[in-house]
Amino acid sequence: MARQTFTAALLTLAILATQAQAAEFTLSSPDLRDGGKLPEAQVANSFGCSGQNISPALSWTNAPEGTKSFAVSLYDPDAPTGSGFWHWVLFNIPADVTALQGGISPEAGAPAGSIQSRADAGYAGFLGACPPEGQTHTYVFTVTALDTAKLDLDSTASGALIGFMTNAHALAKASISLRYGR
Repeated sequence: MARQTFTAALLTLAILATQAQAAEFTLSSPDLRDGGKLPEAQVANSFGCSGQNISPALSWTNAPEGTKSFAVSLYDPDAPTGSGFWHWVLFNIPADVTALQGGISPEAGAPAGSIQSRADAGYAGFLGACPPEGQTHTYVFTVTALDTAKLDLDSTASGALIGFMTNAHALAKASISLRYGR
């Protein structure tokens, strides 16, 4: 009898683990492969790089209960700044939005009500990868589910400040990491 109870308990745990794994908050993209090389489409067309500077299409699933908005960012932790480099931050994305189209510009394509910050580029919008020559960097796209409908920030907010605020309100995060070198 004890063996049957033990077997039933193990089976129950396995089912629960499978269900929990299936409900994991995830980020995906038809344009990016986690762990792969960043495509030229997401490389800057400035600072000595000649990419296409196009934000990728992104989608996320299984946001946690209580999510009231999202923030999306592109961060380079390897930038030679002492604090990394925020390439893109888009926040106050409504909770009913679960995808971003590719090619979002400062003028068009962002979900209604969302805000793109200047981050570290000095202007609001996406800035693709452009590491110094001879270096390969990691680029991390992250979506964060937030417990607040709006961050009380505007398009002049720095990536670090937005990162601080999103971490203070984070319910869950999902990321895709890629590498790019030149």
